[in-house]
Amino acid sequence: MDYYNTIEKPSVAEFKDRGSRFIAYSFPAPDTNAFKDNLATIKKEHPKATHHCFAYRLGLDGNNFRVSDDGEPSGSAGRPILGQIDSRQLTNMLIIVVRYFGGTLLGVPGLINAYKTAAALVLQVTPVVRKPVEINYTLQFDYTIMNDVMMIIKQCECRVISQDMQLFCKVTIGIPRHRLEEVLYRLKALHRLEIEENAMPVNNS
Repeated sequence: MDYYNTIEKPSVAEFKDRGSRFIAYSFPAPDTNAFKDNLATIKKEHPKATHHCFAYRLGLDGNNFRVSDDGEPSGSAGRPILGQIDSRQLTNMLIIVVRYFGGTLLGVPGLINAYKTAAALVLQVTPVVRKPVEINYTLQFDYTIMNDVMMIIKQCECRVISQDMQLFCKVTIGIPRHRLEEVLYRLKALHRLEIEENAMPVNNS
């Protein structure tokens, strides 16, 4: 897999059923810290809501996800929300659905439909972006070849993650996996340049 689908901007949508309000929020979530921050913000914005249910999926291997029914019957909220994320093959994102109880019990089938619909509605108004899978490398080189290095980075659409430009420069970049062979070939042709792979393929957050 050379690309993955995610979102870059938050969105909100609302669904109503028999008096209950289901307000769905979508957020980019490159890591669990983003999830925690956004959940705390929503709980602060909706302190009187009956439930704050959510689902997120992170990373590219499909194993990093979490769901919460937050007091609703087991499987009636978090799983339907995650199902909508997965049906669109999205990752690095979070959906929180806030419920205000309207006085009428919806039953488990009604809850599943409500949370599923709220999540689907917010995804309908959330732009999806396609990003390249990246592999992180750290480059160390003499400042005299800095322009050559930066030109390769720019031309090959690599992402600069961090940089320390002194007499001896150190730059960490994310190389799109589909251009990895080309980038490494061009970098290794430069003299006085050390290349070190940082980790396994990672997502472009």
